[in-house]
Amino acid sequence: MSQASAYHHGDLRAACLRAARELLEEDGSAGLSLRAVARRAGVSATAPYRHYADRDALVSAVAAEGYRELAEQLAAAHPAPSTPDDLAAVAVVYVRFALEHPALFRAMFAEPCDPTSEERVAATVVITDYVRGIVRNAFPGADPEALATTVWALVHGLAFLHLDGKLDTSTPEVVARQVRAAVHALFTVAPAARAPGTPPE
Repeated sequence: MSQASAYHHGDLRAACLRAARELLEEDGSAGLSLRAVARRAGVSATAPYRHYADRDALVSAVAAEGYRELAEQLAAAHPAPSTPDDLAAVAVVYVRFALEHPALFRAMFAEPCDPTSEERVAATVVITDYVRGIVRNAFPGADPEALATTVWALVHGLAFLHLDGKLDTSTPEVVARQVRAAVHALFTVAPAARAPGTPPE
């Protein structure tokens, strides 16, 4: 039986995703194409098109996998964070994920994706809901939408600053210390920075 005929009942899709992940880790997004994925998976050049209309659809599927893995790791770090310390621990896991899977992380957030990909949209909703849940539990009086956006922006920015070499990544301990300090600063410095005599909102 040929490799191509061996893929059936979803095996081809899984093989293409596995090949795409391998190519990403080896060459970054520049080497990722449906043709390259077909070569890596050992199937015909047209086989990936059975599941992916174009490169954007393939990247969306890879990104969805990454979002699911990230969500699992965040939930494993703390299933129901309710304090700034819990949030800081989750932020460390987020940044660590980016550093351990740099090409995948960039594909998730910096590559064009298929905006109609239900799989990708569903996977991102899991992360969004998780962040909103943190905010509701840890800061019940806050605007959940606004603070969730602020928290995600902070942690996501920290991930890319570390990825791009703008912050020290010499050891995991150094990274964790920087991330924790930044998260705590958001919740301790911000109230202190309010102008004198300005009432809390």
